[in-house]
Amino acid sequence: MDTALDPFAEFGEIVDSTEMLVEIVGTPPAKVTDKVLDHLDELCRDYIARAPFCLIATANGEGRIDISPKGDPAGFVRVLDDKRLAIPDRPGNRRADTFHNLIADPHIGLMFIIPGKGETLRVLGEARIVSDLALRESMAVDGKVPALAVVVKVEEVFVHCPKCMIRSQLWEPESWVDSSDIPDIGGMMIRHAKIDLSPEELFAEAEREGLTQLY
Repeated sequence: MDTALDPFAEFGEIVDSTEMLVEIVGTPPAKVTDKVLDHLDELCRDYIARAPFCLIATANGEGRIDISPKGDPAGFVRVLDDKRLAIPDRPGNRRADTFHNLIADPHIGLMFIIPGKGETLRVLGEARIVSDLALRESMAVDGKVPALAVVVKVEEVFVHCPKCMIRSQLWEPESWVDSSDIPDIGGMMIRHAKIDLSPEELFAEAEREGLTQLY
């Protein structure tokens, strides 16, 4: 079978309608749908204030999705009011996939995670890339002001159940598998991009280009 023609053909029946999906998974109880808010209440604010990590989902003009991790000291995402929050941009590899996507499509999805806690907080909305100096200065770390920020208008927010954390045993170190044989980012970049440098040379080059700066 030529999977290049149809990479999904070998899997038999494909679920391609809402009716088929509902027949298999059922419908959510009212309490699950009723938990969705259109604003950030006190509980949501408290969760975001304690979260040092979040995932940002965006899509480009063709609908191609990107998920980008963001991390900083707990509370780095600033709640501006019950309908808006702001995310500082720290130095990275300059791909700026999230920014390029938001210019093409302003819709955004966020998932906030607190280490050790099973529940996650999901936020959906619309975003803009902002260079407002006062906002950026309010999110400085060690005197380093972010070059940009993303301001999100909240449209939906809800807490996600902890089952995935329980099943994965994510916060239980004794369950973690040994990953010491998996290369770090330098080793992976050398292999994937076919770079003719040693890991040490690649790191030194990244340092010279300012790509290792945290702030």
